[in-house]
Amino acid sequence: MKRLAQALTTHPLIVLGVFILAALALGWQAQHFRIDASADTLLTRDNIHYIRTEVMNQRFSPQEFVLVAYQPRELDLFSQQTYTNLGSLTEKLRGLERVESVRSLLNVPLISLMEGDWTEGEPQEWTHEQKNFSHEQLRDALSGNPIYEDLLVNQAQTATAIQVLFRPHEELEEIRSQITAIQANALERDLSSEEQGEIEQLQERAQPLQDELDEIRVQEIDTIRDIIAQYEADAELYLGGAHVLGYQLIEIIQNDLFLFGSLIAAMICVLLFVLFGGFRWVLIPVICCTFSVLFTVGLFGMLGLRTTVISSNFIALQLILTLAIVVHLIVQYREFSVAQPKWSQQELIQAAFAKKAAPCFYAGLTTSVGFASLLFTGIQPVISFGWMMIIAMSFSLLVSLLLFPALLALFPREGAKGHRKLAHRVLAGTDALNQRWKGTVITISLVALVVGGAGLFRLNVENSFIDYFSEGTDAHRELSFIDQELGGSTPLDVVLELPETDQDELIITAEAVQMAQRVQEMLQDLEGMGKLLSVVNFTQLAQDILGVPLTEYELTAAYRIIDEELREELVGSYFSEEHSQLRISARIQDATEGLNRADLMADIHAGMEELGIGSDDYQLTNLFVLYQDILQRLFRSQVLSLGLVYIALTLTFLVIFRSLRTAFIGIAPNLLSTVGVLGTMGWLNIPLDLMTITIASIAMGIAVDNTIHYVHRYRQELADGSSADALHNTTFSVGFAILFTSLIIILGFSQLGFSDFVPSAQFGLLSSLAMFMAVLWNLTLLPVLLGKFVTESK
Repeated sequence: MKRLAQALTTHPLIVLGVFILAALALGWQAQHFRIDASADTLLTRDNIHYIRTEVMNQRFSPQEFVLVAYQPRELDLFSQQTYTNLGSLTEKLRGLERVESVRSLLNVPLISLMEGDWTEGEPQEWTHEQKNFSHEQLRDALSGNPIYEDLLVNQAQTATAIQVLFRPHEELEEIRSQITAIQANALERDLSSEEQGEIEQLQERAQPLQDELDEIRVQEIDTIRDIIAQYEADAELYLGGAHVLGYQLIEIIQNDLFLFGSLIAAMICVLLFVLFGGFRWVLIPVICCTFSVLFTVGLFGMLGLRTTVISSNFIALQLILTLAIVVHLIVQYREFSVAQPKWSQQELIQAAFAKKAAPCFYAGLTTSVGFASLLFTGIQPVISFGWMMIIAMSFSLLVSLLLFPALLALFPREGAKGHRKLAHRVLAGTDALNQRWKGTVITISLVALVVGGAGLFRLNVENSFIDYFSEGTDAHRELSFIDQELGGSTPLDVVLELPETDQDELIITAEAVQMAQRVQEMLQDLEGMGKLLSVVNFTQLAQDILGVPLTEYELTAAYRIIDEELREELVGSYFSEEHSQLRISARIQDATEGLNRADLMADIHAGMEELGIGSDDYQLTNLFVLYQDILQRLFRSQVLSLGLVYIALTLTFLVIFRSLRTAFIGIAPNLLSTVGVLGTMGWLNIPLDLMTITIASIAMGIAVDNTIHYVHRYRQELADGSSADALHNTTFSVGFAILFTSLIIILGFSQLGFSDFVPSAQFGLLSSLAMFMAVLWNLTLLPVLLGKFVTESK
């Protein structure tokens, strides 16, 4: 260790040169680092629900679309000016290269207005564009329309939607079809290694095509926004659709990274200067943080790893980890500077390095163990985040321990300086509390554990993308409007297996239609259920026109006679003749107050059972099912993963300190910090979702860092004196680093509380809370337990 310290301080320019070269190499790769905020990144691709959804999506081929909602400001929806604007808007949207068609109330077939026998006519000719219906005719045709109401026109008839349908990327779709065909085998058996390898090869082929398509989509959405902006004088306009959501997430995350990243960096710099009183103590931590983040981002770019909504705050976390190490090194250097006024700069740096290298390494190791709890969630995006943080921790440790001594060696020896008086008073207060009120500290800790534990039972799992955005944002405004006025936002599909029939001449039997109708009626009665669309809607429309239900023979005749292109457009996404399946497309209204998504899923299954439909005769697929599955598995795995990581931490402490008693004592503040943060979430009704799942690991990672440094120093001090003296000396040495690190992080990351992106705001505030709890218990409970149970040096 001494030789390494000597090398770092003897040849600091060489060390700095090596780091600069490495930064240039990895920095070049950083340009390939991407933020991927699409909804697909939150899904677990190897589970059965995902595979079923992919199979059904390919079978029924629902098209990619963007929804443009148009709500006139003053004019009636059914007015000539509105028609003119909608027509102009439609034509401009059709001009986009990838657009296949644009549906609006002007160009959809209005079968109820057809004259004569509608089964023998040309329904596609009966549109407002071609027939120029009166305002009242159009209003009446759309009012209560089983197909178009809540899809193209809201029930109040104050707003309409334009559906922009895009052509698929043929090469990419072909590759996806091949992937899905192989993955479908997993529904019946385990995939072979050859199949897994083939999937990986196909995914490698698909990725550049997907990246290209994602860039095109961003450009398309920008263009659509420019187009609709031309009509804002006459109407309120809203954008919706899965890819619009991804666009909004990327936009707001990038804005937050720039705005709050700059704000946090500025505050950290100011605090470092105020706490340590020197330019070097700002420059050195900033350089260390910059190199550690640059190395990590460069490696992720080189490996093709992408940050998602879940992992978008990894840079902020890495800043925490790097700062914690650097601040401990600074405090140790300044401590030696006061105690050893005759030592040279190199001697001070080498002594500080030798003193702190081991505890910093141990802290990095145990922090990595904390983040390793995410690896047990069984949810791939969260697992990826866990690995990203373990890699980030490694770089933070490497850069801080190697670059800090070299950078400090470039500066002259600092004169002996004490710490701020306020910091002394805080530590003196905790020291006095620990010496005089041991029982009170333990009692308060037990009460906090009970209260936090009670909060754990109030934790719930929910996931609503609308709630990811603050109410005043455009994203929240757009998503809420489409959710409440135009049929919902999150898709749910119910796929029914049709009963076999010996009547080969029939496409679909009356029994099958009646079964679908009963299912649809059951679904419509459930709270939070939005627009439902299936073959049933078309039979209802026919019944409304004719006054009597269609017979199964009439339904078959209509299916055969209708134009093939129109048939595919109207029915193809809801009926598979080849597989004898009916698809009911539903959209969940996420903004429904008090909506419990788990209860909704349970009610659907119970309703199907009441209708006498067995579990083998239907499937629930699409995003709503996937997210609910992820959240339920996340909730079940949380206790297991945290339990495993506590065991792992205890074993790690046992190896480091070689004392089971010390290991158990070291776990105490970490347990309280984790339970405290999760319990607070429970009491404040903050749901456990794909974002807040990381908070427990953050709390654990922060707390364990402080614990390692405190216990390591205490054992060293205990070898030279009594337990009381060891606690006092430890508090007034390591305590400063713990206090300063906590203050920087709490004040810095609390700024995220002002973010319009709710997960970022929650992350900032809960991370600050975790930091506060970590410093509280490590400066109170930990010393009390050490003083009571670890009184001899071993």
